Parts: sequence; C-alpha cells; structure tokens
Amino acid sequence: MTTFGVHTGVQNTTVAELRDLWVGAEELGFDAISVWDHLYSSDLASHECLEAVSMHTALACATTRVRCGCLVYCAGYRHPGVLAKAATTIDHLSGGRAEIGLGAGWAEPEYAAYGIPFPPLSERLDLLAESAAAIRSLLRQETTTVAGRHVRLTDARNEPRPVQSELPIWIGGTGERRTARIVAESGDGWNLPFVGPGAVAAKRAALLAHCDDLGRDPDEVRMGVNVIVCDDDASLAAQFGPRADALRADAVVGTSVGHVTDVLGRYVSAGVDSVNVALRAPWNPGALERAGAAVAALR
Repeated sequence: MTTFGVHTGVQNTTVAELRDLWVGAEELGFDAISVWDHLYSSDLASHECLEAVSMHTALACATTRVRCGCLVYCAGYRHPGVLAKAATTIDHLSGGRAEIGLGAGWAEPEYAAYGIPFPPLSERLDLLAESAAAIRSLLRQETTTVAGRHVRLTDARNEPRPVQSELPIWIGGTGERRTARIVAESGDGWNLPFVGPGAVAAKRAALLAHCDDLGRDPDEVRMGVNVIVCDDDASLAAQFGPRADALRADAVVGTSVGHVTDVLGRYVSAGVDSVNVALRAPWNPGALERAGAAVAALR
C-alpha cells in the first residue's frame, strides 16, 4: 500500500511556522513528515536555513502519529556514529516513529563555506556507502567494527537501542549505478527527488538488478519520490528559486484537486511505495490542503 508524506524544507522559515505546518499535515491524514539537511537554502540563493538534526527532533516532538524522517542527511556533514545516536534518540522521543535518510551531498558552496572537504562524486559515494553500512549496523547490531577508507569504528555500541528493531534507512539520489547499489546494500528505501512517473520503471529495474546481484530480497526495499505541489509558476519560483525552471516539468502546478489526485495517482500506478509532497517557504496552506484532499481520494 502506498503511503503519503510531506517533505518540508527548513529554509527561510521559523520553528513556529514549521510546527504549525507539521501539525496541519498530521491532521490532514498524511502518513509521514520529513525535513532536509542543508546549511544554506537548497537553491543556494539564501543563507537562512535551520539545522537538520535539531528540526528532525522538533518534528518528532511536535507530532504524535506520523513517521518522522530526514530526506536526507548529508554523509559528509556528520560522522555516521553521531547520526546513528541522533536517530536512536529521536526514535525514543517519537515513541518509535523515526526514520533516517542518507545522501552523498552536492551543495559545494556549503561545503566550502564551512570548511568541509568536497571530494569528487565517486569519493562522496564511497563515503555514503561506508556511512550507510555503519549506521545500519549501529542501529541493528550489538557491536559494530568498520575498517573502511572513510569510516572507522571499533566495537562501537549504540545504547540504548532504538525503539524499533529495524529503524528504516532511506538512501537519497537518482543514480542507477552507484546510488541504487548502495540502496540494495544498506537501504530499506530509495528516495528519488523530483522524478516523473515515467522514470520510475527504469529506477525499479536498476534496483532489482542490484538486489539480484547481491542476493537481496527486493521486497525489503521501498521506493519513494518527492513531488512538488504548488499553485502556479510564480509560487514555484518563490519556493524553488533558480531551480524552478528545471523542476517545472515534473511539478504538480495548479489549483485543481483533481489534477493533483491524477498526478499522484500516476505514481501509485507506477508502483511507488511512498509519495512525499514537497513544500517550501513561503508556505502555501492551500497547496497542502489540496494534496491532503488528493491523498484522501487515493486511499
């Protein structure tokens, strides 16, 4: 059964606004809510952005029912042991509703501004692979030892254990060669940002091939997408800045509940397990309500 979430950017907003948005999304019947991990706005047009672990924690404390996640934490910004401990603590705060996402990272100006090394993509993907494997072990095994190029742990213990015996790990990105393989190796889900329904079949085929190669049961891995829902092109530009034109083709633009229902339904028909409605400030309650009505119609 497809689940539906709301993916909330934490740029150009306040904690109070986000709490109101999260509570509203939960009341509308969404199954999950997530934040993201950036140091500046994701379009790099603004420097005003709240911190991800803190807001993931706030999300867990502001809600009572929804799954609480981050899509996705940048593997280059925090040691995997720190992220595993944070996810475990958030799981306790939420009563077992936490999920964690991991990605290779791409926003080079953030790295440069904060003095974080920005190696070539191949090395960032290597770090992602090692971090995902380490976090999976820390969340599920009694002790973890890793002797990787980027991650080193020696009999590391993550205590107390998470409330969930298998706290879900999502891997973010669209790459069919390396990213999909990391999903098959260490992920419980593959988060695809801003791809159209027509792209899902190829992504699914790539994931199935990696699962087959590794002996992983593909039924253990969920596939999720982030989908923009907004009123019009002006609203899209206000929320996504310089990236708006590139994202327009697969965004759900318009004020018709029927149109939103139709597009989200295409993802369901394509076999997507989780559809996340992506919203950013300036917040548009009408877009959230339309998405909620569409989700109710698709149940």
